Amino acid sequence: MTDLGWVHEGVKMLLLPVIAVLLAACAAALLEAGLALGERLRGLAALRRSGDAQAIEKLARRRLERADLLARVPPMLGLMATIIPLGPGLAALGRGESQALAQAVTVAFDATVLGLIAGIVGLWVGRLRRRWYEELLDEIETAGAAR
Repeated sequence: MTDLGWVHEGVKMLLLPVIAVLLAACAAALLEAGLALGERLRGLAALRRSGDAQAIEKLARRRLERADLLARVPPMLGLMATIIPLGPGLAALGRGESQALAQAVTVAFDATVLGLIAGIVGLWVGRLRRRWYEELLDEIETAGAAR
């Protein structure tokens, strides 16, 4: 049997970058929520006045894509950062080092929470934006048909 310890060591090195990306995703989720609020309060009205359905569709696609990425990627990274510390934690438990397991489980659960927070905000913003843009495009289409 070949020694695959190098794989384990390589995977362990991913933990800090993944957690850094999760923190950045949470910051991006807060930013995206703020942008969506501004969009709702002022941006949609400006788009409505423009009446340019193609420009609105293009803008909506970009904004929805960002929200969709936030809804999907951070939970996956959270799962990744949950599993990475559990291997060493379980190995430590086998050696009788329960404190190391407790620390690994804490990191694992914190990573899960970070991923879910960013994902929930991304999903929420994406759903709201979809509805807003669909309603806006329907209004523009109805107004164009009435002319």
